[in-house]
Order: sequence, then structure tokens, then C-alpha cells
Amino acid sequence: MDKKIKDVLYQAYVGESKAALRLKVYADKAEQEEYLPIAKLFRVIARSEEIHGERCLRMLKEIKSTEENLQASFESEVQVAGVAYEKFIKLATEAKDETASSIFSQSRDVEDGHAKLYKEAMAHLMEERETTYYVCKVCGYVSDGVLPDECPVCGAKKEEFFKFE
Repeated sequence: MDKKIKDVLYQAYVGESKAALRLKVYADKAEQEEYLPIAKLFRVIARSEEIHGERCLRMLKEIKSTEENLQASFESEVQVAGVAYEKFIKLATEAKDETASSIFSQSRDVEDGHAKLYKEAMAHLMEERETTYYVCKVCGYVSDGVLPDECPVCGAKKEEFFKFE
């Protein structure tokens, strides 16, 4: 594939991914404010943006076997937690922005947890293992099979978790 085409496909994937997330957040806000038709509009367009991003990923040949996808996801989480967030935390600390530093620190810790979940999934790939996940609405921490009384990353109470099946 031509390098320029590959670069713009990646840019399109990033842009579509960001748009989809932004629209989902907007939908949640519209729903909180009881603008249900607007929330629905944001969600349907978010899904459309996801389709655009998926098409770019397919052209980039980024979707491989499940084993390869798990390995790539594991490596990405380790990289983000160990390199990117460390830089972000350092920058926020130097700027004396405690809120940003806290968000980055919690995100790094959650990314470490994601890496552990991927590693465990790679080890148990051939098993048919059913589990329920619990996700902290505050920081994004994912608990595998157990609803914690308190989030080990941000301290949120168990009422701040949602069940993901």
C-alpha cells in the first residue's frame, strides 16, 4: 500500500474514533438533560463513525487473528501505561495541575489492569470462560468477576460500578 494512503487511512481511523467517543459522551449528556431524541441522534452517528473507523482498520490490515489481536492489545496497554502516561503525569506535575496528574495516574493504573486482563485472556484462550466484568464509572477500572466494595484505583464506592456482560 502507498505510504501516503496508509498515513491518511490512519488519520481517518483516529479522527473517526475520536468523533465516535465524543458523540457517545454528548449522547450521555443529552440523555441526562432529557433530550432523548438528540441522545439517539448522537448515538446513531457515533455508530456510523465507528463503521468508518472499522473500514480504515480493515484496509490497514490491523485486524488479525484473535491471538494476534490480544497480543497487540496487550503490548499497546503496556506501552501506553509505561511510556505515554508517565510523560503525561510528569508534564502535569511540572505544571502543578493536580487534577490532570490524578486523571493521568489513574488512567495509567487502569491501563496496567487492562494489560493484565489481556495477558490472562491469552493464557486461557482455548477455555470457554464466562465472566462478568464490573467497570468503574469514575476512572474506568475493570474488575474481572467480582464487584469490589471500593475501586482499587480511585476509591469510588461499589455503587459507582456498572455490570458489563
